Parts: sequence; C-alpha cells; structure tokens
Amino acid sequence: METIMTVDWRSVAGLARSLSIYYGQPWKARALKRFYAALIPSDSLVFDIGAHVGNRSRILHSLGCRVLALEPQPLFLRFLKFALPRDGITVLASAVAARPGRMLLNISRRHPTVTSLSVDWIDKVSRTAGFAGVVWDKAMDVDVTTLDQLIADHGRPYFIKIDVEGMEADILAGLSQPVPLIAFEYLPAMINCADACLERLSELGAYQFRRVEGETADFVDDTWMSAAAMLASLRQLKSDGGSGDIYARLQK
Repeated sequence: METIMTVDWRSVAGLARSLSIYYGQPWKARALKRFYAALIPSDSLVFDIGAHVGNRSRILHSLGCRVLALEPQPLFLRFLKFALPRDGITVLASAVAARPGRMLLNISRRHPTVTSLSVDWIDKVSRTAGFAGVVWDKAMDVDVTTLDQLIADHGRPYFIKIDVEGMEADILAGLSQPVPLIAFEYLPAMINCADACLERLSELGAYQFRRVEGETADFVDDTWMSAAAMLASLRQLKSDGGSGDIYARLQK
C-alpha cells in the first residue's frame, strides 16, 4: 500500500513567513552587510546562535567569515542544511543554554520566530499586545550545548550573535571567557533579561554597549556606553515597544 506523507502545512507556512521577512527585502541585507563589515574582520570565526533561516549566517559568510550556525527547529535545520553554502558554514542541530543536556523547545508553528526554550519568557510576552494571536502549539525535546563547549570544540569566535527569545542570559551564563563582540536580542517587556545579560558581560570583561532597534542596521546610540548607561536607556523605552539587539564590544 502506498504511504502518503503527512505534511505539516502550518509549519511550512511559518517557514514561508520567515523567509519573506528575512529574504524579501534585499536592501536590508545589503545594509546589514555594510554594518557587519565595519565591526567584524574578514576570516573571523563567528557563532550564529538561533540561526533560524540563516540570513545572518549567509551575510557573515559573504564577508569571508567562518560561521557556526545553530538551530534546534527541525524544519528550519533542514532548510539551513539545504540552502546555506557548505564551504565555510557548519550547521549544528542544537540549542544553547547555561548547561548541556536536553530541554523542551516550545514551538509556534505559525510564528516560528518566537519559538523558545523559556516558559517564563513565553508567559510574560504572551500578555503583551505585540504577541496577540501567537500560539505555542508544539513542543519537543532538543539537544542543548553551551558556549564554553562550542568554543572548546570549534575555537574562540570573534563574534557571537544570540537571538533566542528569552534565553540570552542563560546562554551567557554558559560562557566563562570574554570574546571581542557579542550581540544579544532585547525586548522592552523583558528588561530584566537584558539587565542580566549586561551584568554577566560586565563580569566577563571590560565591555561597552550600543543598541540597534528592530531589523535596522544602524546604532541608535552615537557612542559606546557602560552597562549602567545602557540599562538606563532601556528603562526609558515603552514596555510594549519592539525588540532590537544590544552589541557588546570588548575594550582593548
């Protein structure tokens, strides 16, 4: 008897949505490439934690960087292995946290950009207007590693990009040495998470910080600032505001 393959069309639609967001506006990719080129030397090793559809991995690779891309969602992992260049990009099926092991990944099939390991993050953001209509309708156990283990296995990176929906502080807790440049996502509704990241990085080294809003490729701040100054700036944002990235640069 012929077996009919069941297709999870909701997940496929979520993948298509992410592809349209991150690949549907090529001028944004060009701006991000210029932004990264000013920050990261070519031929650097970089970690893309939460690679999703791989747009940032692809841009970093195009600059000559060696990329380690991590993605725990199976559908997105298959897409990355199919779509990304094999020369210079290594794709791993893993999430990252403070300790290695296994954790439950909560997946939003229609809105896969907000898939998360953090139940606390999901609980808090689901009460905000920006997440109205988002449902985490699937869960699965995934492998989890740490930044320290990745460094032991692949070398010390120049840049680590972290986009993991509420697990940023947990991931930095699994890092015991400074690296030159780190970017982590922030959300005004979860300033405590950003505060924990700023505190952890300050423990690791003499970092200064600047902020990017949304998917733009330009700093909001004119100069690099201390962790205290960055936290004060974040506290002025509206709690229902959009996300962005904080860049931490290790002072020489």
